[in-house]
Amino acid sequence: MISRAKRWSARVAHHSRALMLEERIFTRRDARTIAPPLERSAENSARRRNQLFRSAMSMLTFCIHRRRSWLGVDRRRAFERSMIELHDLFGRNAVSRHSTLAK
Repeated sequence: MISRAKRWSARVAHHSRALMLEERIFTRRDARTIAPPLERSAENSARRRNQLFRSAMSMLTFCIHRRRSWLGVDRRRAFERSMIELHDLFGRNAVSRHSTLAK
């Protein structure tokens, strides 16, 4: 039987006003290959409800939070670095707590 949490996250990803994402974005290993498709998805999606940057960042944090319990250190750092990449792509200042991750 599928757990309740898995059904909930699948429902959010497929039936909410979340972005329509390119295939397999979150299986990539490098921050520089995760952020640009998120940016493109935010620009091209008709399902977004917020500004482009906020929609892309929301999907990234959703992924990080849903996978946190089984993400390895390297994968978690890649996702966190992709947050910085998103800030750069959208011309925003990176959040100070993430600035140490860029090194």
